[in-house]
Amino acid sequence: MKNYVIIGGGIASLGCVDGIRSADSDGKITMICDESFSPYARPLISYYLEDKTTIEKMQYRSDDFYKEKNVDVVLGSLVTKIDKNSVITDDGKEYKYDKLLAATGSSPFVPPIKGMDSVEKKFTFMTIDDTLALEKSIDASSKVLIVGAGLIGLKCAEGLKDKVDKIVVCDLADKVLSSILDKGCADMVQGKIEESGIEFMLSDSVEEFKGNTAVMKSGASVDFDVLVMAVGVRPNTALLKDVGAEVNRGVVVDDRMATTVDNIYAAGDVVESNDISSDTKKIMAILPNAYMGGFCAGVNMADCENVFNNQIPMNSIGFFGYHIMTAGSYDGELYEEKSGDSIKKLYIKDNRLVGFIILGKVDKTGIYTSLIRNKTPLNTIDFDLIKKDPSLLPFSSDYRRKNLGGVL
Repeated sequence: MKNYVIIGGGIASLGCVDGIRSADSDGKITMICDESFSPYARPLISYYLEDKTTIEKMQYRSDDFYKEKNVDVVLGSLVTKIDKNSVITDDGKEYKYDKLLAATGSSPFVPPIKGMDSVEKKFTFMTIDDTLALEKSIDASSKVLIVGAGLIGLKCAEGLKDKVDKIVVCDLADKVLSSILDKGCADMVQGKIEESGIEFMLSDSVEEFKGNTAVMKSGASVDFDVLVMAVGVRPNTALLKDVGAEVNRGVVVDDRMATTVDNIYAAGDVVESNDISSDTKKIMAILPNAYMGGFCAGVNMADCENVFNNQIPMNSIGFFGYHIMTAGSYDGELYEEKSGDSIKKLYIKDNRLVGFIILGKVDKTGIYTSLIRNKTPLNTIDFDLIKKDPSLLPFSSDYRRKNLGGVL
């Protein structure tokens, strides 16, 4: 009977459990989580702030799931070292493994800004513990400064909106969501968020903190009670690097999710993957990719065969009821539609759909995602129809069965 050890409690770890159990119903699985909560969906922490969900409802699986799958979940324990056949935790315990998945995720990046130590109430926004601490620090009169206008910063702003007096979001970039939107789409999203009373200071950054005042590079100053740092994240690669795995920006894995160290696999935010839409290596911290990568690793850890070789960046998110979906790369011929506050941009290159940005009306966009993932030649389908209305009708039953989840 094999010993499987999984480091991490995110969606990649759950995918790994499902992958292992699809091929091995008997092996012992130990999942070691550094947080004290059962594995949960981190993107829901802003909804917790809004009182739209509870910690219990945020959990990926019920306690019964782990019992049924024979998974020993170790909470509140940090892995400090990986050896060739065991891992060591911060409480001195040792866990033997035959196969290991490192799904160590990422951590907030907090840049060294002069005067940061003078700020009393400062937080990041990635975990339940972050959220609980932030929640305790605010009241209806609070003025909040969020540094970072990316996904994390804007979801934090949405979660806080009805619980504080004022929110200002600043970013060195000249647009919100700079990693996934072009300027025109970003301006539309920013306008929608501003309608809810959130203020922006873009193309500007904090030069220095003087207590509860941020002195900006532009010379402006912002007074605040609470600071949230949401500049970005960095993959937690140290454990794998120390054991000898190849690491660039993220951990290098093959299409079986195996690292360069025997019997050690990796998945999720910590890995560097090939984006097939642009044929470039990058970190794609995306939930579906993390689950599929974890599942693939689990199958291979159980000595069966599986590959995950069609990763693409993609996002599905909303702010104050306004929906955004993006996928792939934006290098190619542009097809664009606009109607009211809805925008559709499709990017076509070498007879393939390679990316899209869709704002507002986002129905049936999974069809576009499938075309990108499967590198479908556009001359084999009625793309003129699909680009206007992404329905299933132009696809043959054979294509739907093979590439669209068996939809007939």
